[in-house]
Amino acid sequence: MVDILHRIGIKAPVARVAEALSTVAGVAGWWAQDTTGTSGLGGSMTARFTDSAGKEIGKIAFDVTKVDPNTTVHWRFTDGPPEWIGTDLTFDLSQQGEYTILVFGHRNWREAVEFTAHCSMKWATFLLSLRALAETGRGTPSPDDLKIDNWN
Repeated sequence: MVDILHRIGIKAPVARVAEALSTVAGVAGWWAQDTTGTSGLGGSMTARFTDSAGKEIGKIAFDVTKVDPNTTVHWRFTDGPPEWIGTDLTFDLSQQGEYTILVFGHRNWREAVEFTAHCSMKWATFLLSLRALAETGRGTPSPDDLKIDNWN
């Protein structure tokens, strides 16, 4: 199995970061503006990605499988790119001085392929969007996200 891993410091309380990871409004604020579903532990969300003209370029569904607002949020992907179905996102959180340290994992890929590399880079840009949302109240979710290649 292959994992994508990232670490980022966010100058915001752990609970604010956890809320951005476990609620529909939070996910819409940093990942995909068009996010629907139910918030919190046991919730299910669908994130729809569009181009600047509103045309759908991807749709991903996931369940929120673990929430501890002081330490962790986990997702399990149930629909989307075939490589993602059955994979897990882990957001492990800790307060370290003025920073919430987030250790991110997109875990249990079957194999490392070119799409894994694309997703690793995109996750990095979305984690910066999450940091901006938690620190300033404004992220850059899709369709306003940083475009990195011809796949988005």
